[in-house]
Amino acid sequence: MKKATLLFALAMLLLFGCRAKKEVDVIDLPRTDASPEVVAAVDSFVNATQTRPVKPDSITLHSIMILKHGKVVLEKWFNGQSAEMPHQMFSVSKTFTATAVGLAINEGKLKLDDPVVSFFPDKLPAEQSDNLKAMTVRDLLTMTCGHDTEPNAKNTDSLDWVKGFLAWPVTHKPGEYYLYNSVGTYMLAAIVQKVTGEKLLDYLDTRLFQPLHIAKPEWEESPQGINCGGWGLKLKTEDMAKMGQLFLQEGKWNGKQIVPADWLKEMSKYQVPSAPSGTRFEDLEKAGLNKDNNEWVQGYGYQMWMCRHNAFRADGFAGQYIMVFPDKDAVLVLTTSSSLYQPYMDLIWQYLLPVL
Repeated sequence: MKKATLLFALAMLLLFGCRAKKEVDVIDLPRTDASPEVVAAVDSFVNATQTRPVKPDSITLHSIMILKHGKVVLEKWFNGQSAEMPHQMFSVSKTFTATAVGLAINEGKLKLDDPVVSFFPDKLPAEQSDNLKAMTVRDLLTMTCGHDTEPNAKNTDSLDWVKGFLAWPVTHKPGEYYLYNSVGTYMLAAIVQKVTGEKLLDYLDTRLFQPLHIAKPEWEESPQGINCGGWGLKLKTEDMAKMGQLFLQEGKWNGKQIVPADWLKEMSKYQVPSAPSGTRFEDLEKAGLNKDNNEWVQGYGYQMWMCRHNAFRADGFAGQYIMVFPDKDAVLVLTTSSSLYQPYMDLIWQYLLPVL
C-alpha cells in the first residue's frame, strides 16, 4: 500500500512538474559574439558612470544588454545582480499596460475615443465637470488627461483609487495639456480589467508573455485587486530585451503577429509634446529645458518616450530603459539605481550609440 501511494505521488509530481515546465516555456534570445569595439565601448561606458557624474555613487549599474539584428551581442550584470533576478521596472510598466490596451482594442473590447467615465458609472463623483466627461482612453495614453497637478488617488478621502482619480479636478480640456500621470496609467489597467474580465497581468500573460517565452512575472496590485499599471512590474533584463525586439519586429514573434503592428507604431511615435515627470509644461523654459539638452522633452507616444537619434524608449524611475533604435536594428536595455538622468543619458549617447 505504501509502495503504491509512493508511486502515485511520484507520478503526480512528474505530471504537474511537466505541466509547470510547459507553462513557463522560457526560451532565451539567440547569442553572438560582441566585436572588440562593442566590448571596449561598454567598458568605457561603465567606467564613465563611476567617474564622470557629480557624485561617484550617483549611477549604480545593475545590468546592460545589447541586441543587434535580433541577437544578444553583449550582456553584463553588476553590483550583486544576475540574469535570473527580476528587477523593479517602475514606469517601464506603463509600456506593457499600453500594449494591453492595444490588444483589447484589437479584440473590439474598447476604443481610443471611449470616455473614461463610461467604464465606471458607479464610481463617479456627484458632480462631473465637462472636462471629466470629455476625457478619453487616448488622453490617458498620452498623459493629456487635463489635470493641473498629478493625481495621487491613494491619498484622497476614498480608498478606491478609481474613485480618487475621477474625483480629481480636471482643470484643462483633455488632449491639450500634458502632465506626467502615473495614476492615469492605473486607470488604463482598471479599464482593461473591466472590459476583459481579467487582471492586466493575466490578460498579458497569454497574449504577450507566453508568446515571448517570458515566465509570468509579478505585478503589484491596488487594494481593489487591480494591477498598478503605471508601476510595480518586475522583469528580468532579457525579458525587457524581448519587448524591445518585439517593437523592432513590428509585433511579430516566431512568424506570428502577437501585437498589431499599427498599434506598436502608434505607441512609439510622437503623439504630444512632453515634459519630465514632476515638471509643469509651462515651467520648461524657466528651467532651461529644451530639445537640445533634455531627453524628456522630445515628445511622448502612448506610454513611451521619444529620444534623439530617431530612437524611442520605455523609461522607468532610477534609470530603467528599453531603448529601441530602428535605424540600427538594435535594442539597448539598462537597469540601474541612479539619481542622475540627463548626465546618464549623455553617457549612453557618447559611448554606446556609436557601436549599436
